[in-house]
Amino acid sequence: MSTSVNPIIVWRLLDGKPGHETQTLGLVKSLQRHQACESFDIRVSGQVESLFNVASATWPFARGLPLPDLIIGAGHRTHLPMLAARRAYGGKAVVLMQPSLPVALFDLCLIPQHDRYRGGGNYIETRGVLNPLHAEGRHEENKTLIMIGGPSRHYGWDTVNMLSQIRQLLAHRPWMQYTLTTSRRTPADFIVGLHSLSAPNLRVVPFSQTQPGWVAEQLAQSATAWVSEDSVSMVYEALTAQVAVGLLNLPLKQENRVSRGVEHLLQQGMIVRFDSDAHYQQRLHPVAGFTEADRCANWILRRWLQPVPASVPQVATATIA
Repeated sequence: MSTSVNPIIVWRLLDGKPGHETQTLGLVKSLQRHQACESFDIRVSGQVESLFNVASATWPFARGLPLPDLIIGAGHRTHLPMLAARRAYGGKAVVLMQPSLPVALFDLCLIPQHDRYRGGGNYIETRGVLNPLHAEGRHEENKTLIMIGGPSRHYGWDTVNMLSQIRQLLAHRPWMQYTLTTSRRTPADFIVGLHSLSAPNLRVVPFSQTQPGWVAEQLAQSATAWVSEDSVSMVYEALTAQVAVGLLNLPLKQENRVSRGVEHLLQQGMIVRFDSDAHYQQRLHPVAGFTEADRCANWILRRWLQPVPASVPQVATATIA
């Protein structure tokens, strides 16, 4: 009989925000690629109740679950529940952000580089936030994915200029097959304006017509991705998928931690900006080894979770409402 390892037990605390849940899913999937792992999703809410749970060393939301090796969460609402769960059941508390509570309260914090955290505690700087993508697929040289966001807290919007950039992009590489998708934030006048492009090498798939996992599938097929500057999470996902990443320009409202992260990627040559003269074509290339979730998972496994012999490997996911 072959030997395996006892599965890692992960409690993944969810606050109901898709962006936060995507980050923790990225870490769980990376752990599962390296070692047998059971992940249990637990929805949390109520800061006052959580404060009582921390003080009383009780946490009733995970009764019947195996004891955790890791308790992970992203989002401020997960912080106190993580501490309460750890005090009641043990395990290591890992938060995927710069927490609103002192970093030293957690066993590990995965803090994006653009936050410029320089305090104490146990933390790892990450290039952007984690995501569940993985470098895989055919990455066909004649396929490009264009991902369009919309007005945001950090960036303004210019429909005319965005359409102009896309029109030029299509003309620069007429042999390329482009697939463009939108988001919930994409203005209606931009979607209408797409019809005026009349480009034979452009296929438009609105956000409303996509299914979960669609973007990951498209990135696996594409060699290049162009992302509107406001959609920073998509920039990091495309880098993780190991495609060449270009940035479609938008007006910045004011410098902030998100824009600092983008500028750092530009300075490092990991992404390029669109320019009308197509100078970007000389610098557009995929970046190997942009695997932040794997890097963090490997650190956790090496430091805390040495393999223990067991008879049967298990990989499972459950959800606790």
